[in-house]
Amino acid sequence: MNKKRTALAIGAHPDDIEFQMAGTLLLLERSGYEIHYMNLASGNCGSARHDAATIRRIRLRESRRAAGILGAQFHKPLCDDLEILYELKTLRRLASIIREVRPSVVLTHPPVDYMEDHTATCRLVVTAVFARGMRNFRTIPVRPAAQYDVTLYHCMPHTLRDPLRQRVLPGAFVNISTVQSVKMEALRAHQSQQGWLDASQKLDSYVQTMEEMARELGRMSKKFRYAEGWRRHSHAGFGEPDDDPLKVLGKDYLINTLYER
Repeated sequence: MNKKRTALAIGAHPDDIEFQMAGTLLLLERSGYEIHYMNLASGNCGSARHDAATIRRIRLRESRRAAGILGAQFHKPLCDDLEILYELKTLRRLASIIREVRPSVVLTHPPVDYMEDHTATCRLVVTAVFARGMRNFRTIPVRPAAQYDVTLYHCMPHTLRDPLRQRVLPGAFVNISTVQSVKMEALRAHQSQQGWLDASQKLDSYVQTMEEMARELGRMSKKFRYAEGWRRHSHAGFGEPDDDPLKVLGKDYLINTLYER
């Protein structure tokens, strides 16, 4: 059995991890964690040029390259874009991966975000992790249940606001200044998204947009140049009340006392 600490980042689409989670994942790897990378959806809708089959292949290739840049073990998508639904088959397949990887840290989307694929991914991840020790919940493929402590963290929503445009405060900031360049390199691996994100979401440069978001979170921290923001999920059903393994990052981890109030 692998006894090394493991962290798993789960995004909805190829490039979601690079936008919001990759800096923290890199720092966890540097602190001794084995890191894993998974997108639930294939990215098959993310093109104005290619048909679904072609862009699906392109984005799988780009995602593998990005995971390699991050030094993370890659897990294949489970479904297509806009088909991330809170339904049983997807839940069983995701729960099987959770039981295989046995992460002690899980990074994923916030409970509420600007699009439903992100929100549904969060719901699936929370339930799949919750079911890790339930022997009567059958996974696809079947894997044995195991009860152990795990901490879930939710990244910041896109634009740092909820769907009703209300500002969302992080519960904590992670200083990603030392790994920002690697995070940008991993995001650049998703070359097919330059034109698509410009056309669909008015992101003139998707790498620049990510950098500006990291700078804004750095400003919000009042301490770091570049940062990622996190909110820690309730411990109930997952671990101990004070479990906060991101504290292993030391001076690069800052609790937002305003949020904790």
